[in-house]
Amino acid sequence: MLAIVNGKILTITRGTIDKGTILVEDGKIKAVGPDVSVPEGAEVIDASGMWVTPGFIDAHSHIGLFGEPAVRATRDGNEVTDPITPQLRGIDSLNPDDPSFADALGGGVTALYTGPGSANVIGGTGLVIKLAGRTAEEMALPGTEGMKMALGENPKRVYGEGKSKAPATRMAIAALLRDALVKAQNYMNKWDQAESEGKKPERDLRWEALAKVLRREMKARIHAHRADDIMTAIRIAEEFNLDLVVEHATEGYKIADILAEKGVPCVVGPLLMSRSKMELKDVTLRNPGILARAGVKVAIQCDTASNTRWLALHAGLAVREGMPEEEALRAITINPAEILGVADRMGSIEPGKDADLAIFDGHPFMTYTKCMYTLVNGKVVHRRQED
Repeated sequence: MLAIVNGKILTITRGTIDKGTILVEDGKIKAVGPDVSVPEGAEVIDASGMWVTPGFIDAHSHIGLFGEPAVRATRDGNEVTDPITPQLRGIDSLNPDDPSFADALGGGVTALYTGPGSANVIGGTGLVIKLAGRTAEEMALPGTEGMKMALGENPKRVYGEGKSKAPATRMAIAALLRDALVKAQNYMNKWDQAESEGKKPERDLRWEALAKVLRREMKARIHAHRADDIMTAIRIAEEFNLDLVVEHATEGYKIADILAEKGVPCVVGPLLMSRSKMELKDVTLRNPGILARAGVKVAIQCDTASNTRWLALHAGLAVREGMPEEEALRAITINPAEILGVADRMGSIEPGKDADLAIFDGHPFMTYTKCMYTLVNGKVVHRRQED
């Protein structure tokens, strides 16, 4: 039994508790409140003067796939040999020994979604992981896979410019995506017909994986920066009845009302982007706040490896530029948990949820605040050592 006592507890979904107590047992939150009794013999963390939050969640990352140090030997997130690779599984590149995991834990991040990059029109599946574990199997949360798809400049640059093959235009990206989805539909129909006749056709891992997206068993996580690319993502999602999440949504603020009306969640960021390519020319830190005020479900992301540690500071920048503080807190806790389908386990401090927690010596959005403890499944996996 572990007790965290005397802390300012940001439950996210049930308000703030001053000088509250959290009881942890068997990796779960057993009780939380201002008047919770601490059982005799319990291990105690005194959080006096500290802020206790749910472990932060980054809903879009490539940690463990684009490894650090960032050299060719550790770059395993983009398979740039074919623009259509739904059969790839990010878990097969995940390196639990990557040093960036410890860095992220040091920032209070306890879980995230990681997967392939955006070089391909369809890049393969990512998944939700906890940031503690010796193996990918220990870290992974089965059933949380999503299919990475990408619109805009990246596939154009990798194939059209780099290899003089499709896609060289946004039209070709959309056409290749539609073509792959139709082939997956045909594959599903072929299997349904064969099974009705008591037969089994030959398996094709590409269309087998993509069929899960068509059945809405897996989200279509579509990378799109420009407003017109976001609209293309919506257009294709509606044509094929996909469960859509827009990744980055850099110009989402231009069409915030449309995104809200259609109920499309957006995983926004990274907020510390430069204008490194044309589709980022209208980037603004006001984007998350505009989207949230329009009614869009927003998660804030870092889109990186070790820099995931700065997730709370990204949220703080969004507050500085107009996002309500409560919404910014939700954008790195319960909102990503809901988008990722794990809100029953994490994203808020409630009895029965996983004891994934972070303890800070001040408001987590402040640049001078330090994360003193991070817990995953009730175990302390980061403890700040002061000089």
